Amino acid sequence: MREGLQATAGTSAPSTGPRRPEALPAVRLAARSRGAWALAVVAGAFTLAQLLLVRPGMGLGWDESVYVSQVSSHAPPAFFSAPRARGVPLLVAPVAAWTSSTVLLRIYLAALSGLALFLALRAWRGLFPPRVLATAGALLASLWVTLFYGPQAMPNYWVAVGALAGTGCFLRALANRSDRAALWGVGLSAALMAWMRPMDAVWTTLPLLVLLVAVRRWRRPALLGALAGGLVAGAAQWVIEAYVSYGGLAHRLSEASRIQGGLGWNIAVGDQLRALGGRKLCRPCTGAAPPVLETLWWYALPLAAVLAAVVAIRARRRLATLVPLACAVSAAFPYLFMIGYAAPRFLLPAYALLAVPLADLLVHLLRARGRIRRPLTMALLPLLLAGHLAAQLVVLEDTVGRTTAAHREWASVAAGLHRLGVRPPCLVTGANDVPIAVYAGCASAATVGHNANTTSAGIRRTAIRVPTATLVAPGAVPPGYAGTWTEHRVAGLRVYVAPAPSAGG
Repeated sequence: MREGLQATAGTSAPSTGPRRPEALPAVRLAARSRGAWALAVVAGAFTLAQLLLVRPGMGLGWDESVYVSQVSSHAPPAFFSAPRARGVPLLVAPVAAWTSSTVLLRIYLAALSGLALFLALRAWRGLFPPRVLATAGALLASLWVTLFYGPQAMPNYWVAVGALAGTGCFLRALANRSDRAALWGVGLSAALMAWMRPMDAVWTTLPLLVLLVAVRRWRRPALLGALAGGLVAGAAQWVIEAYVSYGGLAHRLSEASRIQGGLGWNIAVGDQLRALGGRKLCRPCTGAAPPVLETLWWYALPLAAVLAAVVAIRARRRLATLVPLACAVSAAFPYLFMIGYAAPRFLLPAYALLAVPLADLLVHLLRARGRIRRPLTMALLPLLLAGHLAAQLVVLEDTVGRTTAAHREWASVAAGLHRLGVRPPCLVTGANDVPIAVYAGCASAATVGHNANTTSAGIRRTAIRVPTATLVAPGAVPPGYAGTWTEHRVAGLRVYVAPAPSAGG
């Protein structure tokens, strides 16, 4: 590529003769306060929208229960399977370590996610005008999946903001060798991604690593060191834990692949589309496609990305657009073509990376000249954006409602267990054992499935010492070890409670 990064969108250096390869020009960073207020407004609105639309009272989900229990004083740590990383437990530790209040945890995460969005957008200062960055933040923050997972103890949003910030810092460092802050931003962003989900971090940064190695005049040892060093620092604990607790790195990777259904060539584009209508986890992914607006949004997204690339190439600012697009494609690839199930949150990093190029495209269209084209654009774009926002809010409201109802059922079962004498220290096994156990302050255990961590004999031995209950869904058969235990009905579940420990188990 013969042109460098432009200081602002839509500008290019005047030609002084035949073009030749040359060093990338330094990015002229905007004044510190310029445009920051607009980004702060977007980030603040994002935080407020989470608190109002998702609501802090929504209880913990299954995966959240696993992560929070690792640092909680309220319940023993749940089984930590091979694919998981310790980033989220450390993220929530400042709150979860001293209180079991989900409301406080949600408020803390909503505020932190808003701050993270602001910093990620600020990482792009000097590469695009403030209006583009503010629009990008609004596009990302208005997605139902961003609003839903921003205040949750889940890793995907944090990989997304790490990818957004890291790519912006990478482009700034590539354009300006003296930008030490950008180098630090690259390293810290890579560490954040790897800290949360090591494999996602590798896929997301793969185009950046390829650029630094394959393009000779972009080989910057300092930049390559910052990127690789951040990945290594973030993933170090996960790798060390692999040897300490999982039988080695290769075995942990193999076990993680098995838990996820065996990674390999598997086209999951249709699965992700079906999950887009508000299904948090689509496994197996059957059923109808989402409503028309969500379906149109899904198919329009790649077309808009291609159009953004065309506009950027014509405007002679290829790198600032093509690099995040390449990273978005790389981040999405394993979840579209290598996994046998779907969840909308998996694509959050790709959505974050697409936000800036698509925002630049929108601003370009709004500023387009022409007696017919400009009025037409000014009329159609607001309608399209209003339809986008309406579709996202409808899905969000439905998803929050269903999720809150499910979590309340789990809380009801936990309260029922307490009434039956199953109180801490205690053990819960069976259907939805992990979240219900955390709600009840108990340990959880399973003999089969992805969270298998004990045997039937081990559960029997534990039942001799502490109150133990097995949860059985309607129509299911209780496990053999619970065949002689007392049956109860709690919130639609059959609950088998072991004889009191004082009676000999």
